[in-house]
Amino acid sequence: MKIRYAFLLLATCMMLPVKGQQVVQTESEKIVDEGSVGKWLDTPPSKTTAKRAKNLIVIIGDGMGTAQVYSSVVAQCGNSNFLRFPFSGFSRTYSNNKYTTDSGAGGTAIVTGCKTDNHHVGTLADGTPVKSILSRLHEQGLATGFVVTSSVLDATPASTYAHVSHRKMYDSISYQMTQSGFDVMIGGGISNFRPENRQDGLSPIDTLLKKGYEVTYSLEEMKKSTSNKLMTFFCENYYGPVAPGRDPVLAEGTKKALEILTKNSKGFALMIEGSQIDWACHNNDAPYMEAELADFEKMLKVVLDFAQKDGNTLVVVTADHETGGLVLLGGDIEKGKNECKYITGGHSGVMVPVFSYGPCAEYFSGIQNNIDLMPKMLKAMGRQ
Repeated sequence: MKIRYAFLLLATCMMLPVKGQQVVQTESEKIVDEGSVGKWLDTPPSKTTAKRAKNLIVIIGDGMGTAQVYSSVVAQCGNSNFLRFPFSGFSRTYSNNKYTTDSGAGGTAIVTGCKTDNHHVGTLADGTPVKSILSRLHEQGLATGFVVTSSVLDATPASTYAHVSHRKMYDSISYQMTQSGFDVMIGGGISNFRPENRQDGLSPIDTLLKKGYEVTYSLEEMKKSTSNKLMTFFCENYYGPVAPGRDPVLAEGTKKALEILTKNSKGFALMIEGSQIDWACHNNDAPYMEAELADFEKMLKVVLDFAQKDGNTLVVVTADHETGGLVLLGGDIEKGKNECKYITGGHSGVMVPVFSYGPCAEYFSGIQNNIDLMPKMLKAMGRQ
């Protein structure tokens, strides 16, 4: 009898919450509370509510897999902005025709919700054009734009506005960019906008000017601009690495884009790409990679500080694919050091991380397909 009472007492105790332990609530808005998160989380977690996002910021770390993210967490000695996201998941990145995607198919999947063949941008495998979430929201009256550390004609930015069967059709891509109607476009690649460098002899710069854009060519010119329609080219073709000397174009370009886009009372959608994480990993160059990730971290701080203050902005961070097959063999967490090894000079087919913050951020938890992200973003904004 005593043994029976002992078992009953033990079962009763197991049903009682331990002091300080979060009790699971049935109301969705109580799933997350501040008592359940670690001290590393500086930003209050976005709670699960029925509230919709007014604004959207999609951030793509080109080539940024889980190992790249963790290398940045270590390098930042625990102060990484990746640790501020209350929700995370994974994305499966395979393309329509390959186990391992390229940036054209990967970027297209993220922003259009459609799989396509490698090298295609903004089209299905049969060439049918598909609209990006930025184009859709632009048609609905929202402000739109992008900021990248590559050419504005590269595969990822091009997937937001262009429809071509090959990512290197730069004449067609640049013309389509002038027709996008986006409010802010910041990156490199002015060479392809000059008539002397084009097979068709057109001058997309003149088209942009006729459409009311202010075209600037440096960080200082960009900062001084008061235009609500801005095109900034920082270089002829491609930037150099952030170390030793590239201007802080990612963080500063993001600040400028937010300054312009927030003027629209209906809301905005912004795509940001840390383009050269990919290039560093193609080169199997760990110092280059960590410098680009540190630059990415500065941009994340700008975005998360804005989203925290605004309260109406959904932030989704992911990658089009992983590059380099990065393996972290060891290091020193206290000193922020990583021992990196790459197993390929190309892309890998592994899942990539997804981080989210803001209204409906919980939609992006778990394992999902890359084509699931765009419809979830629209749902989070209460839009079709």
